[in-house]
Amino acid sequence: MLADAPQYLRARWLWLRALGLIFLSAFYSLLFQIHGLIGPNGILPARDYLRAVRDAVGAKAYWLAPTLLWLDAGDLALHILVWTGIAASLAIVFNIVPRAAIAVAGVAFLSFVAAAQEFSGYQSDGMLLEAAFLSLFLGRADQAPPRAAVFMLQWEWFRIYFESGVVKILSGETQWRDLTAMDKYYENGPLPTWLGWHAQQLPHGFHAATAAATLVIELLVAALVFFPKKSRLIAFAITTPLQIGIILTGNYAFLNYLVLALGIFLIETPKNIPSSQRPNIPTIAALAIVFVTTVASFFAPGFPTVRLLDPFRIANSYGLFAVMTRERYEIEFQGTRDSTTWIAYPFPYKPQDPREPPGIYAPYQPRFEWNLWFAALGDWRDNPWVVQTEARLLQNEPAVLRLFAGNPFAAAPPTQVRAVKWRYWFTTREERRRTGAWWRRELIGDYAPPTPFSRQQTR
Repeated sequence: MLADAPQYLRARWLWLRALGLIFLSAFYSLLFQIHGLIGPNGILPARDYLRAVRDAVGAKAYWLAPTLLWLDAGDLALHILVWTGIAASLAIVFNIVPRAAIAVAGVAFLSFVAAAQEFSGYQSDGMLLEAAFLSLFLGRADQAPPRAAVFMLQWEWFRIYFESGVVKILSGETQWRDLTAMDKYYENGPLPTWLGWHAQQLPHGFHAATAAATLVIELLVAALVFFPKKSRLIAFAITTPLQIGIILTGNYAFLNYLVLALGIFLIETPKNIPSSQRPNIPTIAALAIVFVTTVASFFAPGFPTVRLLDPFRIANSYGLFAVMTRERYEIEFQGTRDSTTWIAYPFPYKPQDPREPPGIYAPYQPRFEWNLWFAALGDWRDNPWVVQTEARLLQNEPAVLRLFAGNPFAAAPPTQVRAVKWRYWFTTREERRRTGAWWRRELIGDYAPPTPFSRQQTR
């Protein structure tokens, strides 16, 4: 039984089950999105992107964009890619040829990430790929994992915390210095939750204390991973409630679940490993290269191995919430047939109807809506995919419409589509009692110029 297994086997068993479930959540979310994001009729077709990369840099493109979609990026190929990832994820969960399953899941996920362009620019993607790569070196189920492989997974856990703390200090963000970073944190994240609404109603003293605690945990507590077991247990006891709190108050996809699972190696660190289970030379060399690269990626981004491994995202630097957003903006797509009455396309996850409570969706990640949050902080010229979305909506493109909660123009396409920008705030307790609304919002104006119907847009 697992409870009677040696500690080094129990730790690996628990971690791999968690890794499989996290991979499963990532591929499951892609099942409903990948065609609308990068399919042939999606917002940013992978086929067009890969062709452009190859035209620009020639054979080097295959290294810069390491993806199986070079073979085919059609809808069937995307479907096969996602289902292959789901099958491999389940194989990890059920302990069926786990190392091969991890390799297949990692390659399938990298194939999406390398071709997804703006829809894969998240640190969480790199965290998962790095953790999967390191897990390949944990060895067979009946043998002790190499200490070097376990250390590297602990090293990833530490860097996620510590580097995030360092960038908060180095960024010069005044909200971390005056401990106001958490005052509006709950309403300004990509996808808030209804528990986040309640958390934001708490007094400033609570938010200041959590801001200070965040810095202490990231800069000091995380370092306990390098101390004896009792110290690691203290780190686990402090960081676990932090991750659970983040999961409940913000939808950050599988990021916090991954960090939470890596904490297994704080309480179940392999010990008394037989001396015969020493890593072989290729394992030592590979892990040493990743270690050096992770250090260099933070301090010297131009280091040769950093540039070499960057496309594979297996040796990353991290830095979460270095700068806090001051205000919450939302982009909304609207269509019309008469240039007078504009009807909004409904979103399934992000804030829109002020009376609709924000939900809890993680580890599911709606990448389209996440990207709209980032785009709303900038200009449409820096986010041309927003205009491309308008064009797809003018075509009533089914793949893109599946990214929305419904199609208000199911009978016939609109003649114009525009993207408008709103500013949102959480209501106060008194406002919610009076109005029933979770949000207040104010229309800012057009985010991007309306896209009119044209014959070139018909198919």
